[in-house]
Amino acid sequence: MIIAVVMAASAGATLHPPAGYQQAPQHHAASRFTCPAFPAPFTGALDFTSKYEGSDSARATLNPQADRAFHQQTKSITGLEKVVSQVVAGFAHDGNPARAECVVNGLDLWARAGALTTVAKNHTGKSMRKWALATLASSWLQLKFSPAHPLEGQQEKVADIEHWLSHLADLTVADWRDLPLKRVNNHSYWAAWAIMATAVVTDRRDLFDQSLAMYRTAANQVDNAGFLPNELRREQRTFSYHNYAIQPLVMIALFARSNGVEVTSENNKALQRLANRVLSGFDNPDVFTRKTGIPQDIAFTRQASSLAWLEGWCALEECGPEVKQRIAALRPLHSTRLGGDLSWLFAPH
Repeated sequence: MIIAVVMAASAGATLHPPAGYQQAPQHHAASRFTCPAFPAPFTGALDFTSKYEGSDSARATLNPQADRAFHQQTKSITGLEKVVSQVVAGFAHDGNPARAECVVNGLDLWARAGALTTVAKNHTGKSMRKWALATLASSWLQLKFSPAHPLEGQQEKVADIEHWLSHLADLTVADWRDLPLKRVNNHSYWAAWAIMATAVVTDRRDLFDQSLAMYRTAANQVDNAGFLPNELRREQRTFSYHNYAIQPLVMIALFARSNGVEVTSENNKALQRLANRVLSGFDNPDVFTRKTGIPQDIAFTRQASSLAWLEGWCALEECGPEVKQRIAALRPLHSTRLGGDLSWLFAPH
């Protein structure tokens, strides 16, 4: 009831991101910058090889040959994500307007080509579309809401790009909504994050509400012990996928709070239970081993990008000294699909 009242009160307000997306660049120097080459727009069928091809239903055993094929097939898409994320992160630090112009020109080529809008013929195709959208929309937010106004004077291209992102969001909604619960897992949560970021870019309340609905489905999947049943099927990667699943949920909760909607209370503070479960695994993953009966792959815990969500989590909830120390040792924490430099966006300066 409280959530419904807050939503009603804010329904007419313009959507906006958390404050970190609206801070001025650290410097205002036209530092030397050469715009990197953007990959050619991907306009083919979204039909890609799964890196787990040949695996059983757990989808936990990597197929090296299929993985190589996947990376080759998706090279232009991941290349676009990388260049946009890196250039926008650079703008946050030096404020060079040439960086914004670089991103606008590069994305305008993809927008005018209708890239990524073809039929997604398989699960991996749908996944690539929503991952790309998550990166592009969350990076674009930093240019759109910057008090330096780096997009001024490029209105026509900006309109084309935002229309394209909006279209990608509609396709992402169609790809991932109304799935049976047994198939709703981390992929749906990442789709919801892509939709949320685009909702704020385009000020579309319908996308905002769709993302919240998907978030609530996720929250209702968290059990009393903080586990996600559909991620428990991932055998040796169960812990890894719990860590992966929470990342977009934290971002959605942050964006919801910034727009007057508090979702952290959903399902008796489900997000906090999930976070506590994942955090406990960093020091001792045995709880996941006992739950699955399989020793866990913990390689991801040594990858800073896999832990970047902690910056968002500590902006959402008060973190203890152990978590703060873990984050401080890893900064700056960067995650391309969560918005780039999360230390810049969420850590106290």
